[in-house]
Amino acid sequence: MTQSLFARQRRYLALFLPWLPAERMIACGKAPADRAFVLIEKQRGALRIAALNPEAFSLKLEVGQALADARGCVPHLAAFPHDPLADAALLTRLSGLCGDYTPSVQCDPPQGLLLDVTGCTHLHGGEAGLRDHLLARMAAERLTIRAGLAKTPQAARALARYGGEAIERLPLAALDAEPETLHALTRAGFRRIGDLAQVPRTVLAARFGMATITRLARLLGEEDGHIVPQHRREKVFAEQRFAEPIGRTDDVLEVIEHLLERTGEELRTRGEGGRAFRVRLHRSDGHIARLEVETGTPTRDPALVLRLLRERIDSLADPLDPGFGYDSVDLLVVHAEVLPDRQHTLETERRAADDIGPLLDRLAVRHGPARVLRFIAGNSHVPERAGNLHSLRSKPSPSTWLESDEGDPPLRPLVLLDPPQRVRVTASLPDGHPALFVWKGRPHRVFRHEGPERIASEWWRRHDGHVGNPGRTRDYYRVEDEMGHRFWLFRHGLQELEVEHPDWFVHGLFA
Repeated sequence: MTQSLFARQRRYLALFLPWLPAERMIACGKAPADRAFVLIEKQRGALRIAALNPEAFSLKLEVGQALADARGCVPHLAAFPHDPLADAALLTRLSGLCGDYTPSVQCDPPQGLLLDVTGCTHLHGGEAGLRDHLLARMAAERLTIRAGLAKTPQAARALARYGGEAIERLPLAALDAEPETLHALTRAGFRRIGDLAQVPRTVLAARFGMATITRLARLLGEEDGHIVPQHRREKVFAEQRFAEPIGRTDDVLEVIEHLLERTGEELRTRGEGGRAFRVRLHRSDGHIARLEVETGTPTRDPALVLRLLRERIDSLADPLDPGFGYDSVDLLVVHAEVLPDRQHTLETERRAADDIGPLLDRLAVRHGPARVLRFIAGNSHVPERAGNLHSLRSKPSPSTWLESDEGDPPLRPLVLLDPPQRVRVTASLPDGHPALFVWKGRPHRVFRHEGPERIASEWWRRHDGHVGNPGRTRDYYRVEDEMGHRFWLFRHGLQELEVEHPDWFVHGLFA
């Protein structure tokens, strides 16, 4: 009896983010905020709408609709690739924020979160206070969020998705049943959840199955479906206290090394490596000195982190002052990532010796991460967009560089001219290789050539797509003149197909 009473007293908060994929694209600058657009993915051999923004929804476009049909209704509709993994990562990050309000949080993909707030609402002045405080914190994410509170997670989820205060007034879609079941219920004359609640359950079970009865009971609060909270792993932490305060820097570093070894063992057990480490030195008078370092890749190497901490101490504008000594030192692994164990071979050791990661980490500690930049491969074959400068701490791109076989000359030059410089070229028509070109008033007779490498225009980035002005094709040639100088030339446009007389440019120089 007590357990049944406790079950009836449970309270759940559901959050629904109707435009999460589109708003994530806008937030990261990959989609416009002031015009209609859709996110597409390939389904059954055709490009279909996987998500859309409010402007596109107002134009009567629907999820699952073919992109060709949508552009038949909206000719200038912008479309971008859908990235469900990025959406899931954002949802997981938001679930971590919700963990500050209750330990029981479950992701409800692709666009929802479920929270068991039983026993947690008094900390924020009641259910409404907790809900409003959480929504205010999430407002900084620039996401549209709807919330619902109820006795079961299914009821809260339905209220968040379909609105209103009464479950009985919600449409049949709130059952979250199979399309065939919803169609059969509609044909039987049911329109709302309240219509089903008035029918004897035995009659509904005989015609529509027990699954429908279970869903209905959970919506009406008669049966608690519960949630499965996500397990939040505690961060790796180690601490060392002293019977007598210590003050020498070498003693402090020796203690930190010991703490790094302890945290390294725990990280190895988890199959992770640290990317950010924070050390706190607790002085006997209450003052706390903090040292933080980051690494470019996950690591469990105490010597590496210790070298970075030495760099941090040496670069401090205000040197460490132990005063009457430190009572304790603790170490927190602020951020960790997956780092599987690898079998070491001679080849691995040779590559490790050429690794410049530790040097980059030392430069970042000494000069600041924002001043150490690296090239990251871009998701484009167009040369000027094939690589971009990013901070050292930015995540690597899933795209890879265009590489040549070992021993072969590079496919593209390391130095590009910005913008490409126009040259006069003598070549056979319509698409022959260059035989002679004049650059900066000096003629260069081509002795060797290789190509073409044809790169089409990225018409999908244009507002009009391929219609009207799809852009010009580029034909790239690697050429060498009689003096041994090597150039990267391209013909801009296909003769007679795209332009009457194509232009030629020199885009780069090979070393």
